[in-house]
Amino acid sequence: MIDFPKVLMIIGGILLVVGFFLQFIGKLPGDIVFKKGNTTVFFPIVTCIVVSIILSFVFSFFGRFK
Repeated sequence: MIDFPKVLMIIGGILLVVGFFLQFIGKLPGDIVFKKGNTTVFFPIVTCIVVSIILSFVFSFFGRFK
């Protein structure tokens, strides 16, 4: 059985890293923002591409250990 405190520490570390990188979401060049009056429409095109590439590398890396 896996030690529960160790699992909690790993999950906490992962959440810390993810939270750090989420600060930059929406600030990449290429993300489209329309503001008119009280309405704001946000299209994070470049952010979605970057997240997709990163997740592809992560999943392919962990897929090799199967």
